[in-house]
Amino acid sequence: MPDVTIRSTDGLGEFAAYLSLPPGGGRRPGLICMQQIFGVNPEMRGFTDDFAAHGYVSICPDLFWRQEPGVQIVPGAPGAFERAVGFGRGFDADKGVMDLRATLAWLREHPSCNGKVGTVGYCLGGLMAYLMAVRSDADCNVGYFGVGIERYVAEAATLARPLMLHIPEKDRHVPSEAQAVVRRALESRAEIHLYPDVDHAFNRVGADTYDAGVTALAYDRTATFFRRYLGT
Repeated sequence: MPDVTIRSTDGLGEFAAYLSLPPGGGRRPGLICMQQIFGVNPEMRGFTDDFAAHGYVSICPDLFWRQEPGVQIVPGAPGAFERAVGFGRGFDADKGVMDLRATLAWLREHPSCNGKVGTVGYCLGGLMAYLMAVRSDADCNVGYFGVGIERYVAEAATLARPLMLHIPEKDRHVPSEAQAVVRRALESRAEIHLYPDVDHAFNRVGADTYDAGVTALAYDRTATFFRRYLGT
């Protein structure tokens, strides 16, 4: 699928998003796939295509466009992690939510979408799933190994949309103390799944942290959650 463009709500321009349509036509629920610190790379495009294949009008917006449009970093390549961390540090989460809300509005108006839209994100996108749950009217939100959620737990009181979090307890990027803060703030407000002895990016095929069993379990839980709140 080719990229589409979405106009920013602050008038600073347009940003690209990878759109993937489900087979069979008709009007379907929408899903915003939110990138890791590696940008809208082949892995994120693959996730977006997978959700489209399961019946969702899926879109993955470029959240780094304000720093550098079109970032696509391949994990494991020389210097890839350091470059990705630089983009992560330069990312403005508030403006990211602004761009995701623009994406949400755009997708709800797409002729293939029936108006229901959820979000799913990984790493940086896992944080954005939480922020979309407390700052937007997305129908439901799922975060995988979100980094930095503990800095925003004061907003948990405003959580009004369904939220699911997948938390690997051995996450090298989210210390156990930070995980505890998130769990205490959200234990009665969100659906939280813990995975002992699993590290960050457990669903990245080929990575040393990949765990096929946990990946399948988390995906089944996510699919059930989306069927409950979005349908197919």
